[in-house]
Amino acid sequence: MNCLKPLLGSSIVLLLAGCSSLWNMGGETRSGVSSSLVDYLYPAGEVPPDVQDSIPYLELPLRVGIAFVPGQGGRSAISETTKIELLERVKAEFVDRNFIEHIEVIPETYLRSSKGVNGMQQVARLYGVDVMALVSYDQVAVSEDNPTSFLYWTIVGSYVIKATSNEVQTFVDTAVFDVKTARLLFRAPGLDKMSDRSTLVESGEVIRKTRDASFAAAMDSMTQNLSVELDRFRDRVKENPGVADVHWKEGSGGGTFEWFLLASLLVVAGVRVR
Repeated sequence: MNCLKPLLGSSIVLLLAGCSSLWNMGGETRSGVSSSLVDYLYPAGEVPPDVQDSIPYLELPLRVGIAFVPGQGGRSAISETTKIELLERVKAEFVDRNFIEHIEVIPETYLRSSKGVNGMQQVARLYGVDVMALVSYDQVAVSEDNPTSFLYWTIVGSYVIKATSNEVQTFVDTAVFDVKTARLLFRAPGLDKMSDRSTLVESGEVIRKTRDASFAAAMDSMTQNLSVELDRFRDRVKENPGVADVHWKEGSGGGTFEWFLLASLLVVAGVRVR
């Protein structure tokens, strides 16, 4: 009987080693999803139209459309419902500005069916908007299992030690176009990086939740930058009327933007006279 103990012990060690090998899926797993503004506006290598000499004519208050650029290969980083929720959050930050009449959140489906500059303009006409804000993104998720994951999977269970490292990096970029001229007015980026730890079994669910949270954080970052870039665009228009021709619609009562621009021009004229 005593001679069987070493044999039994060896068998257990071999069994554990065998289980460890069974669940060792190996090192690092990397996955990514993205959407390309260039591929959407200029599919199949189309040459962008020459819009350098065109001056956008913007009538305030503006009607703005905002939408996500369709993901490449039909893949998406987040669900359509989540996209709408995130765009509604962006809308809420700008809808009360006096030079914006309203903001339309446009489902990605409409952009999928009609690509190119003409496609963007068709969607804009459908929703009756003057300006289109197109949101593109690039998200990479990395899961890395270290040896502790496999050891504790076989000995005490995968739910005990969170030894799988999960990292998600998300970049979003919003480009704002004048619909008629297809000229880029300004753009704003947003960046986020998140990491978390999980067990082998939890890894997929943790990555999914981290993807969603990282995307939302990147969108919040972009929204802040979009507000800054909007103010900078307004300043550029004041300093250089060639950037855009801005007027208030008849009967709208005008607003701060136009009066500030007029006052700036009068100040400049006064300095020149002196």
